[in-house]
Amino acid sequence: MPQLDDVAFMKRAYLLALKGYNEGGCPIGGVLVDNETGEVLGEGHNMLVQEGNPIIHGEMSAMRAAGRMVTRRNTTIYTTLSPCMMCAGTIAQFKIGRVVVGDTVNSEGNVEFLRTRGIEVVVLNDKDCIELVQKFRAEKPDLWLEDWGGA
Repeated sequence: MPQLDDVAFMKRAYLLALKGYNEGGCPIGGVLVDNETGEVLGEGHNMLVQEGNPIIHGEMSAMRAAGRMVTRRNTTIYTTLSPCMMCAGTIAQFKIGRVVVGDTVNSEGNVEFLRTRGIEVVVLNDKDCIELVQKFRAEKPDLWLEDWGGA
């Protein structure tokens, strides 16, 4: 497997999160990448506000954009925030082999859940990812709670 540029792909995910934030939504971006070629297979951001859809988180948006695939074992998903249980379960079910997380400060998410299923998890704790979510949480705490399943 060639070495993927985790910092560059996380920057791409961050720019998607920022796009979501600028649209008034939750700032979580995702990018699904082929480990062999480095090709971006799908990318997107949280669509709770934009589509009124509570299950299209950044990771789900990237997977939806990637579409049908025979296997996802040899892929990496970049997510700006540690995956919620719904996204972690989807990552495990579809056997995505590697996850790179931009922020575990604002949410620990389900890193250990993924690791116990044999998924490689890399935590970057990227300053930009952390600060964007902190800003969003301070500005829109009710929307933050809604995105995580309600109070």
